[in-house]
Amino acid sequence: MLYNLIIYLYLLGVAIYSRFNEKVRKMWRGERDAFRVLREKVDPNARYVWFHAASLGEFEQGRPLIEQIKREHPDIKILLTFFSPSGYEVRKNYEGADIITYLPLDTITNARRFLRIIRPEMAFFIKYEFWYNYLHILKHRHVPVYSVSSIFRDGQVFFRWYGRQYGRVLKCFTHFFVQNEKSRELLAGIGLTNTTVVGDTRFDRVLQIRAAAKQLPIVEAFVKDAPHVFVAGSSWQPDEEIFIKYFNQHKDWKLIIAPHVIGEDHLQQIEKLLEGRKVIRYTEAESHLSTLTSQLSSSDVLIINCFGLLSSIYRYGDVTYVGGGFGVGIHNTLEAAVWDVPVFFGPNNQKFQEAQKLKACGGGLEISSYEDFEHQMNLFDADAQKITSAGQEAGKLVQQLAGATQKVLSGVQIK
Repeated sequence: MLYNLIIYLYLLGVAIYSRFNEKVRKMWRGERDAFRVLREKVDPNARYVWFHAASLGEFEQGRPLIEQIKREHPDIKILLTFFSPSGYEVRKNYEGADIITYLPLDTITNARRFLRIIRPEMAFFIKYEFWYNYLHILKHRHVPVYSVSSIFRDGQVFFRWYGRQYGRVLKCFTHFFVQNEKSRELLAGIGLTNTTVVGDTRFDRVLQIRAAAKQLPIVEAFVKDAPHVFVAGSSWQPDEEIFIKYFNQHKDWKLIIAPHVIGEDHLQQIEKLLEGRKVIRYTEAESHLSTLTSQLSSSDVLIINCFGLLSSIYRYGDVTYVGGGFGVGIHNTLEAAVWDVPVFFGPNNQKFQEAQKLKACGGGLEISSYEDFEHQMNLFDADAQKITSAGQEAGKLVQQLAGATQKVLSGVQIK
């Protein structure tokens, strides 16, 4: 079968490329090490539910389900697998799962060996995960498999004449819990009616994050007495060149920047763009908080040069910006919107349903240029009520679209 040939060619490519790329090397080693981890940690007498997420974003969609299952069924053990190092390396110590590992590449041999060790009672594949061999063997073993927060589009291979053979993989799912009506219609068009439109579990997740948000004394000292605060999260250089230009001219705003890449070269690029503004890095303040409190309050810009704080930092902003929209696609806008603040983002957002909903309600603002950003910020500057109204619409949307987790679990039989 062509699929298996492609998988073996991919495996060869990864093996070669891993010699030159650290991220690929971590994935290669992790996949090869997965069976050792499973042999050491799997309890042959335990009941396992398997969750698979490609990366960190998909994990966040699956997390509300994992945690509710653990609360309601404490006897069940959770196996969590990742495909990408950007998911595994960040969440390898996540306490909600009993075993966390990379997923060995989808060869027939790996899939049989993996499932022979785990023997899961059911499996959840988050959003876009459609591994042909794993899914067919799960079906052959009569293991229920659920696709959660999945979303389908016309251009996907399943709905093209040349993708019919690979499209058979969709028949392996027990049920699809999809994000929207369009996805349900596309699946019905190829004869799959085992679908329920439940929305996106990320709305539930960001509400959980808000409820568990950290108190951040450094950020609080920085924003103290500030008339206006702008928070930019997961920003890239094209994003930064736009909003920094504006705030270099409007110095009554304080600026918090949490860039997607925190390497020294990028941090220096940001600082160079900040013409004469007083900048302090988070880790610098963290190590000298008692002596830098006054310096924090008098600084103009706080750069977050560490990970794990962004979802809590958005609460301190009057207006927010989520990066990535001038590249491969925007990052998580909901983490900002949940704090009742308006959210700016770049033009590459068409594939992100939550961004379309934010734009429609007025809580999300798409920009394609500096002029777009300047125009909207000038409107906000002239009328603070516009900021409040846009933020309220963003927060209201999150509340309205929450509840997918309970809908999924209501359709799943766990004994």
